[in-house]
Amino acid sequence: MQVKKEVNQMITKVEGIIVNETPYGDTSKIIQLFTKEYGIIGIMCKGVKSLKSRLRALTIKFTYGSFYIYYKENKLSTLKDVDIISDLKIIKNDIILLSYLNYITELITQVFQQSHEKGLYDLYLSGIIKINERLNPLVITNILELKCLPFLGVGLELDSCQICGNKTDIVTLSADEGGYVCKNCYTNQILVNLKTIKMVRMYYYVELKSISDLKISEEVITEINFFISRYYEKYTGLYLNSKKFLQKMLNL
Repeated sequence: MQVKKEVNQMITKVEGIIVNETPYGDTSKIIQLFTKEYGIIGIMCKGVKSLKSRLRALTIKFTYGSFYIYYKENKLSTLKDVDIISDLKIIKNDIILLSYLNYITELITQVFQQSHEKGLYDLYLSGIIKINERLNPLVITNILELKCLPFLGVGLELDSCQICGNKTDIVTLSADEGGYVCKNCYTNQILVNLKTIKMVRMYYYVELKSISDLKISEEVITEINFFISRYYEKYTGLYLNSKKFLQKMLNL
């Protein structure tokens, strides 16, 4: 009699968030789990689509929990059990917040595929938690977008004018110029609020986990979002469908 190889394997506990799911046969599915320990891994979830399966509701997209698996490096792992860490109820009950989550998930997974930096997991999780805590989702998303830029090889330099290197008399922020512009180099770039110049630097360097409150004017939020959107279009080469859907939802 053959004994399944999994019986002799040790169960591994991993923390993660389901970022994608694909049906497999009539009752099973394969999930893509973004984990703290191993990055993005594929996991076979046998029988979880059955109405009788306790894991049916625990293996849907955006489940955040501890997953007990038979881990196989560079192969499909197999799911044994799941413990929920957070149900992310605030996000999942709001179509706008869910649209933000869809976008940042597509963004982070695309960036991970290019960089394979495990540190992206903590960045992603911190952003989700802050949005679930009802902090301004556009600000949190913009912070995530800025922090992804170095992983894409197009990080910002926010200490001087991008044209001449002058560290003083910065008058505006321009995606076309790649960042700050000083008064000596200013020609016809759009002028932004001086607070926008300061806040974009704060966005870039702040630790997401440390944010507990956000008091930023709508003008500054709008100007920073415009800059980031233009910067992504010009330098990253990323065109994400979830971003277009989000913009449509917000009428941006």
